[in-house]
Amino acid sequence: MNATRPKADPMESLLRILELSDAGGAQTDEDVFVGLGDPAAPQPRLFGGQVLAQSLVAATRTVEEDHLVHSMHGYFLRPGDAAAPLTFGVQRLRDGRSFSARRTHAYQGGVPILSMIASFQRPDSGIEHQDTMPAGIPDPETLPTSAQLLGGIDHPVAQAWAYERPFDIRHVGPNIYFDVKGEHVAHQAVWLKTLGPMPTDQNLHRAALAYASDYTLLEPSLRRHGVAWATRGISVASLDHAMWWHRPLQVDDWLLYVAESPSASEARGLNMGRFFNRDGVLVASVAQEGMIRVPEGTPTD
Repeated sequence: MNATRPKADPMESLLRILELSDAGGAQTDEDVFVGLGDPAAPQPRLFGGQVLAQSLVAATRTVEEDHLVHSMHGYFLRPGDAAAPLTFGVQRLRDGRSFSARRTHAYQGGVPILSMIASFQRPDSGIEHQDTMPAGIPDPETLPTSAQLLGGIDHPVAQAWAYERPFDIRHVGPNIYFDVKGEHVAHQAVWLKTLGPMPTDQNLHRAALAYASDYTLLEPSLRRHGVAWATRGISVASLDHAMWWHRPLQVDDWLLYVAESPSASEARGLNMGRFFNRDGVLVASVAQEGMIRVPEGTPTD
């Protein structure tokens, strides 16, 4: 088939999603914001990374401009509806000299779908060390794009992953879209960046990275057991998400996303990831546990 082009520019869609309204100044004991869903999504369930990013943007709107998010911990409470807008309630938990804490609830239909606490810090100096970026990783320019791998497949999810995501995602080694080639290991790496330039706001870059961090983080658990995304009857959902931002980053330049799964049990897989820029600087870390159910009789290692 001929490759399908996106119905809307993915970068414009991302920036529109991250541009929340203040609900006309509505406020109770919380600051209230309203954000868009994603009616063009190929599946009815709202992408978890979008809710994370929007919740962070809402919290950011309530702190001083010189405070940057450095950590967040969130729980996905209910599936979101991609076709419906979201309301965000931000509670100002604390404002200190260096740190501010915010709790954000994301609502649809009057019930919370995500509960998150984020901490913001004024830039400071102190001790410094970091893990080393893995050696021998090929440059992203040498790897195939999602569009090259999925663009010729006549399926709405394949077309959306190929052309409608605002991020260029390139697997280092075999991907697991349709099968799991090679050794079934509990680790992987991907390069990613936005398809176009982002505004200079560092908190917006950090929110966009939270958005992207949810794309592939559960893949090490799947890869370890030879389970591909196309496995018939598979059910996968993010349960929680924790993230730490260590240093300034540019999400519109290539970042290496290294992830591993130290454990899977009770239909849950735990996955941890690290983001390095091309200079080998560790800019962020992430952890997530996800529900992973495969139909009885599906071969797994």
